[in-house]
Amino acid sequence: MSEKNTAQKPVRWSVFVPCFLVIGGAAILGVVNNAWLTEVASAIFGWSLGNFGWLYQLVAMGTLLLISLLAFSKLGNIRLGGPEAKAKHSFGSWFAMTLTGGIATGLITYGVNEVLIYFGNIYGELDGYGIPALSDEAAYFSMGRCFYNWTVIPYAMYALSGVLIAYLYFNRGKELSVAASLTPLFGEKVMHGFWKSLVDVLSVLAIALGLAASLGAGLALIGTGLSSAYGIAQGPLVWFILTAIITVTFTAASVTGIDKGIKWLAGLTSKIFYVLLILLFIIGPTIYILNMANVGLGYWLDRFWMWGFDPSTVGGSALVTWWTMYDWAIWIAYAPLMGIFFAIIAYGRTIRQFLVINWMLPSAFGFVWFAVWGGTALNWQIAGKADIISAIQSNGAVAGIWEFLKHVPLGSILIPAIIITLIAAFSTTADTMSTTISALCTQGARHDEEPALWQKIVWGASIGLIACIMVAFGGGAQGVDGVKYLAACGGFVVLAIFILQVFSAVKVFFFDPATKLDIQAAETAAAPEKVE
Repeated sequence: MSEKNTAQKPVRWSVFVPCFLVIGGAAILGVVNNAWLTEVASAIFGWSLGNFGWLYQLVAMGTLLLISLLAFSKLGNIRLGGPEAKAKHSFGSWFAMTLTGGIATGLITYGVNEVLIYFGNIYGELDGYGIPALSDEAAYFSMGRCFYNWTVIPYAMYALSGVLIAYLYFNRGKELSVAASLTPLFGEKVMHGFWKSLVDVLSVLAIALGLAASLGAGLALIGTGLSSAYGIAQGPLVWFILTAIITVTFTAASVTGIDKGIKWLAGLTSKIFYVLLILLFIIGPTIYILNMANVGLGYWLDRFWMWGFDPSTVGGSALVTWWTMYDWAIWIAYAPLMGIFFAIIAYGRTIRQFLVINWMLPSAFGFVWFAVWGGTALNWQIAGKADIISAIQSNGAVAGIWEFLKHVPLGSILIPAIIITLIAAFSTTADTMSTTISALCTQGARHDEEPALWQKIVWGASIGLIACIMVAFGGGAQGVDGVKYLAACGGFVVLAIFILQVFSAVKVFFFDPATKLDIQAAETAAAPEKVE
């Protein structure tokens, strides 16, 4: 983005006001009657995933198929912005922003914890398949299921929204909004009045609730780390202090803009990720990691279709509803607005390059991350070097990583480094989204302009506040139930919009004559000049 901003452009009050009221109302309810708010959110969570798990699975698999077709067809040659468009960001910076902007604290939170929860059958995840806890097959299952939950399917959801919005904005001259991504289905009428506001309001609410869940999980994780490593008791005061630090960090980065704060923070966070990954691969059980990566990949591929279409009938609700369907709800909640951010920074790249950076490489990174961190944790649990399962059973679903880190060489250095990384990782996601939400609440927002500073501050503070309140005044067996329920509700709210985006992408990419002309123009531009 350029140095100019949209401070003088009018606010879309039809989006800003409803979103602010709902988010503010949820925060107030979290203080006044958290139990009631959690109960209502839980009821919606259970009803939506219990009755529509089959739909989530169909959408997930359909999205994966669609993205695969886009990546490996002639459509991949189309350049976003036209044949002459020039990219602004290097591949390294671009990937850093998409990787860290899209995963928040997820990889660190669950790289160890989720693998060991499955392996120990802590919440009954293995019951549906009758796999004995702590068995060899439980280890294979744990790796395979994490590969399934964290690689090609979820990143396909991000990529689908992003590539659709980018193409329509840069190549078709549509507005930079979620509603504009539906114009291939409904025409320009969706860009006016009630329907436009409704689509964008629901998308903002979904991402705000999703970010609150991510921050809530991050707060719980950092809190258990401070308690485990330094004996600092968890409580509202600690969570409010942590929230203040994180909120100030990501709001400051958002205020300084994409080209400065966000780009710098993303670069720093990604470098920390790379160092942690390489370090653990070297000091961990390297051969075991490589072997389990192979076995886990084979286990995942062997069961891919069953897992891909099971709404919990086979695997059971402890596994499918609480983990996979919840994950899909969160990714879908993020997808439309994350797609806007991915579109903003993709100018000048081809559709194929977009999908490599936003789908293939993040998926590969997720595979490597879980193979290294999860494989090492499994090995140490089996060998008796660390009792991570007991730590999770005693202190909650996010506590295992700290027990794990106590046994890593240089653990006294890594633990504070991980805490800093958690703050940086969430901040990177939150600053991109507070910027994107602000843009969506501004009339005539452009990819090369920064939204008004006051909007970034308002949305940054609002997201931090609701997460902190829900963590401070509510909790549960598998983590922070209140924010998890709210986030899943956000995903369900935006599910219909995401499904419409899938159909919109099918229409514009495969049945629109204008797209065929863009393919021809891309091929002509790529062809070598003839020698006379």
